[in-house]
Amino acid sequence: MISRRRLTQAMTLTGVVGADGLAGTRQASVLPAQAAEGVPVGPVARGLGPVLRARTDVLEIAYHAVGPAGGKPVILLHGWPFSPVGSYAEVAPALARRGYRCYIPYLRGHGETRFLGQDIFRSGQQAALGADLVAFLDALRVPRALFAGYDWGGRAAGVAAALWPQRCTALVSVNGYLVQNLAVAQEPLAPSIESGYWYFFYFLTERGRKGLQRNREDLARVVWRRNSPAWQFTEAEFAQAAELWTNPDYVDVVIHSYRHRLAAAHGDPRYAGLERRLLDQPRISVPTVTLDGQADGVIQATDGSGYAPHFAGPWAHHVVPGAGHNLPQERPDAFTAAVLEADALR
Repeated sequence: MISRRRLTQAMTLTGVVGADGLAGTRQASVLPAQAAEGVPVGPVARGLGPVLRARTDVLEIAYHAVGPAGGKPVILLHGWPFSPVGSYAEVAPALARRGYRCYIPYLRGHGETRFLGQDIFRSGQQAALGADLVAFLDALRVPRALFAGYDWGGRAAGVAAALWPQRCTALVSVNGYLVQNLAVAQEPLAPSIESGYWYFFYFLTERGRKGLQRNREDLARVVWRRNSPAWQFTEAEFAQAAELWTNPDYVDVVIHSYRHRLAAAHGDPRYAGLERRLLDQPRISVPTVTLDGQADGVIQATDGSGYAPHFAGPWAHHVVPGAGHNLPQERPDAFTAAVLEADALR
């Protein structure tokens, strides 16, 4: 079990959005319908309340907000092909009861999140995900927050924490350091690892694109079962997540994400400078808790020593029994405890 450390005294957030953010994030704004917290502008999700919306330079981001308005901000980020509602239906209320203000966005290409124009590159690359997170903070007028996520969401959190540490109070990352090293994208891994990444290679092909377009639910069901083999999810949970995959940009974003990470597709030029910085595999200096699911079907649990050098600040690692790849939904108590622990490391 993950130990729960005594929380530090509540700290007053300081600092303002600096000029070091992406060009364009200063254009981010909260939509009028969301100007007063709690005004519903979309369907209500169990445990997370209504869908709200915030506008950045490239996206209208759909999100949920849970917890006291003046609470410590936490951004909870979901993975692919999973749902923020399912993943954080228990985590967010548990943190809210402890005084945290949780923001749960839908990643680009998912749910009600939309691009602002047809001419915007439907990129799924890591720099875009990290930049979206910082732009989301700008839109919320939140100077700093604790980032917590897994899979795509963990990568967004890790990229943002590495490149914009002044915006991140602490980090929780499932499966450790998730910044992709594109410099070695063509180097093979052990066959036992590569076999778990079967869909990476499937999506490199036109056959794979058509397969995702035509069989999104069947493909996702295979990923859920193989990546989290011990997880007994319900049909209702799966059906709720499936609603996200009807987003008109879902296929383009997903296909680009996996092609880009294998150096088989060019990135969006607007993120070229950020991707160059990520080639250096920047260390993460903020307090961090990393988690591995003991029953993860795609990434084997470790003691964390392999990626420990990437964390320059206070760091703790835990293996969570019974958890697969969607750790916050499968073991919400463990994920909640990790957020509390990361906050206490500050």
